[in-house]
Amino acid sequence: MNFEAARHHMIEQQLRPWCITDPEVIEQLYADRREDFVPESWRALAFADVEIPLGHGATMLPPKLEGRILQALAGMQIRRALEVGTGSGHMAALLAQRAQEVWTIEIEPALAEQARANLARAEIDNVHVEVGDGLAGLRDHAPYDAIVLSGGVREVPQALIDQLADGGRLVAFVPLPGEEPLMTMRLMKKGAGEAMSSEDLLETIVPGLRQPPAKKFVF
Repeated sequence: MNFEAARHHMIEQQLRPWCITDPEVIEQLYADRREDFVPESWRALAFADVEIPLGHGATMLPPKLEGRILQALAGMQIRRALEVGTGSGHMAALLAQRAQEVWTIEIEPALAEQARANLARAEIDNVHVEVGDGLAGLRDHAPYDAIVLSGGVREVPQALIDQLADGGRLVAFVPLPGEEPLMTMRLMKKGAGEAMSSEDLLETIVPGLRQPPAKKFVF
């Protein structure tokens, strides 16, 4: 398969029509090797407009959503970034080109291990893969200039908002009230102090992020 041709068609036929036009984002995606983060049996569809299954109920976001996430963070100086929902490690790899350091949290240990292998093979050494409940964030490394939720949530946890730096941006997929399963990609920005603003960028549907099972009370 000619991956270079497929990459070009993805950018010109999927991304640009979806208003992904920032020159730095386009340049980054032309250089990106998405195919190396896709399971072998799905490599022929690495650049297709589909959610690629990774096992354990997880999927990769389609390229156009990854591109819109990058565009939402365009122009930022990112020292630290946090991703929730590592999957194959591809979104973390994209963030790693924008940030000095990236922490990414995956709830499924097998996926976390695969992501580490993918990132190591790509020689990306500024991404730290953690196993756990990403919706609680990682306070030890906060604050973060950018936080990305690579899956849907009912609402953005306050714990993540609290870990966002002043001037930081958070991208999440949340349901549209009364229109579920339709979701919006929401960009949240933190001003000085606790001031928050938000903007809904597009409508879509993505799988929800896995959460740990509820704890049972013992009497």
